[in-house]
Amino acid sequence: METMKQFKWFTIFKYEQEQEYLRQMHKDGWKFVQVKGLGMYHFEKCEPKDVVYQLDYNKEGLEHKDEYVQMFADCGWEYILDYAGYSYFRKEVSEDGMAEEIFCDEDSRLQMMERVLKGRMLPLLVLFFCCLLPQFINSLLIYHSYFLAAFLGGILALYVGVFAGCAKKYMDMKKKKK
Repeated sequence: METMKQFKWFTIFKYEQEQEYLRQMHKDGWKFVQVKGLGMYHFEKCEPKDVVYQLDYNKEGLEHKDEYVQMFADCGWEYILDYAGYSYFRKEVSEDGMAEEIFCDEDSRLQMMERVLKGRMLPLLVLFFCCLLPQFINSLLIYHSYFLAAFLGGILALYVGVFAGCAKKYMDMKKKKK
């Protein structure tokens, strides 16, 4: 079987773009098999089809994995794998062209975002305020190590960008809900 690997990196809240990327790859004849490391996607050659991919972030679901996966299977979703807290599912688009989604309303989408915030962003905030920020300040004020300060400053800027993107996405979803 012919296989292919592609590197793609999606931030925590870019799951919709990731879903669309996987869908487009399947339309092009490459079925998603797994993702490893920091974004190495593995595909197998297949017949091109319109297949919807959906991601769910649900730690409670993973604690009761058999029931969780069965709930989606009962609705026609094929479970693929778990990666970085997300569960990956796929389903062929119906003959009438309707692409189903796991989340059928704004409330359930917002609840998933809140699970991501608590499960992924909260630990990043702790790391940011307890480790990186103090080290950055120490490297500037105490050690006068400007190379280390520049390196840590770059990481801090990346973190701030991720936090800002997450906050914007969450606020946009809250506005949509209202």
